[in-house]
Amino acid sequence: MKNNILLLIIGLFTFSLTAQTDTLPYAKKYDNWFDSFTIGGYVQARYNRLFETNPQLGCDQCDGSWGEGNGFSLRRVRLKFSGNIGDYVYFYIQPDFASSASGTGQHYGQLRDAYMDISLDKKREYRFRIGQSKVPFGFENMQSSQNRLPLDRNDGLNSSIKNERELGVFFYWAPQEIRKRFAMLTREGLKGSGDYGVLGLGVFNGQTGNAPELNNDLHVVARASYPFKIGKQIIEPGIQAYTGQYQMPAGNLSDGVTVNPDLNYLDQRAAASFVLYPQPFGIQAEYNIGRGPEFNKETNTIEETPLHGGYATLTYKTNIGDQLLYPFMRYHYYDGGKKFERDARSYEVSELELGLEWRPFKAFELVAMYTISSRRYEDFMLQNNFQEGSLLRLQAQVNF
Repeated sequence: MKNNILLLIIGLFTFSLTAQTDTLPYAKKYDNWFDSFTIGGYVQARYNRLFETNPQLGCDQCDGSWGEGNGFSLRRVRLKFSGNIGDYVYFYIQPDFASSASGTGQHYGQLRDAYMDISLDKKREYRFRIGQSKVPFGFENMQSSQNRLPLDRNDGLNSSIKNERELGVFFYWAPQEIRKRFAMLTREGLKGSGDYGVLGLGVFNGQTGNAPELNNDLHVVARASYPFKIGKQIIEPGIQAYTGQYQMPAGNLSDGVTVNPDLNYLDQRAAASFVLYPQPFGIQAEYNIGRGPEFNKETNTIEETPLHGGYATLTYKTNIGDQLLYPFMRYHYYDGGKKFERDARSYEVSELELGLEWRPFKAFELVAMYTISSRRYEDFMLQNNFQEGSLLRLQAQVNF
């Protein structure tokens, strides 16, 4: 008798649940999210001390393992989790386990990306990206470090947003045919930037990724880029710009430095990009101008000043059987401040890099890059600091 009552209760509950499900505005049967769930990533191990001529030459933003007191290092340890959930929703999460939390602690986990793409159509031509993701500013900034040839991004455009990422909402549009072209440019080893739309618009906090918003003033960004096919060649010109107010974090200021009373500074840039994909010769060039905070050692003041800089990379892609070789050369220049470094550190950078990437098989790459660098970088504690030197840098990368 008890069993019959129990079965009756279960049956009534199931009927009630089924009836409620039938009223939902989507079908009862839909693809399980884990059917399209993928896990991937890459690991980069480096050594930067070969033929080093000046141990005092460094670049905190590029690679903290440059210079005196450093040796072998892990530059990136990335895991990528992604997948489609039905026809309109996509998610992407990427932590990095090569972050440094202090001068002595290394290899901490830190979030890089965590966002959802909400599409307005089944072709996913119109979509909103919500969460922490790359800000659509600059081709090389968008280009994954897994695909980029030079070991680090150029100072000129990468000084815009630390780690290239921010919390915000971005709208992307691209026809289905062009979305497939963006995917092909990466898949076939042409060093594409990924799919950030033909048109991108967005708002974001403006304090750089993994940092809290401080001034209730959102940044606004816009970008347009289109990969044209001209015979067998593909070229991709692009333009982009952003503007907003950046607030200097109090913990990033030295005692004795004079700042604006509210700590806020105009943070504004515009850039042009041009890419000729390597088939077999390639060119990648960008330049940006703008205004932002910068330390003035003459007055010990952080001022709003002009900034400018960019780069040009020449590439050649060749095959030896199933192996890929990419000889490359890049020159880059920057004159301006870096808002996210101490006292909005003042920079003047001129750097030439000669390198070769060898990919004997898809899962492994080896890069050797000789760097000839001239860097002036100064803040309140580090004044009259001009360093020149050269070094050979090596990187081994595994892709999975």
